[in-house]
Amino acid sequence: MNKKLLVIISIGLLILLTFIGLNIKKGKSYLQLKSAANGSVSSFLNEAKAQEAKNNLLDAKALYQRLISDFSNSSEVMNWQKKVEEINIKLLFSPTLTVKSALYEIKPGDTLTKIAKEFKTTTDLIMKSNNLSADKILPGRKIKVCTASFSIFVDKSQNMLILKSDEEIIKTYVVSTGKNNSTPIGTFKITNKLTQPTWFKAGAVVQPGSPENILGTRWLGFDLAGYGIHGTTEPQSLGEQVTQGCVRMSNPQVEELYSIIPIGTEVTIVD
Repeated sequence: MNKKLLVIISIGLLILLTFIGLNIKKGKSYLQLKSAANGSVSSFLNEAKAQEAKNNLLDAKALYQRLISDFSNSSEVMNWQKKVEEINIKLLFSPTLTVKSALYEIKPGDTLTKIAKEFKTTTDLIMKSNNLSADKILPGRKIKVCTASFSIFVDKSQNMLILKSDEEIIKTYVVSTGKNNSTPIGTFKITNKLTQPTWFKAGAVVQPGSPENILGTRWLGFDLAGYGIHGTTEPQSLGEQVTQGCVRMSNPQVEELYSIIPIGTEVTIVD
């Protein structure tokens, strides 16, 4: 065997060993998925729960998605979908990088507002996903920035709001819509966002925090004057058509949505 052939064989073996080594490190999840795929619902579910407990959120999400696709006739599909949505939010609010995020190195002169505007995201989401307690940032630090493009879909007949990224459902929320079909249908955009909004109703100004302030803790206004998505002081009415035309959410959920979507987000409302 000549020297040239030996070199070629050696390089080939080195590449093979490197590939195997990489897959030992990063391919464990693949082996787990494959193992679960050859098993039953319980093996999938147990592995999904185990990965979630280890905070391996991407692996856990993949396993729940396989449960949904491979066992679509199961009565547990809705529960698995809820787990996927719960993990979606955890991923958004964690430092874990996904295909819809980027690692950004802070430059001199950067601010969170500037970075959020550049990537069409929110300062809240940047802070949450990087465990920042204040908006002070230092050049040279690398931070996770969300690059997903979000949209909102509201189905009045189901009193349901769906947060989407492209065609992926990120999370579904039970909401209230307008009585007498008063919530407008069409496509709108979020043009303003307020925390602890004041409610300017006919003949009165209701301050934030008042039990009479039906706007709750957040306001996401449409490019249609007087309409938007907001919180509530009446969570017991969620799921019903009881509002004056706006889309009403629970305060914790509207705060969650507020953190995720930037101004300019498209909102589609259908009957």
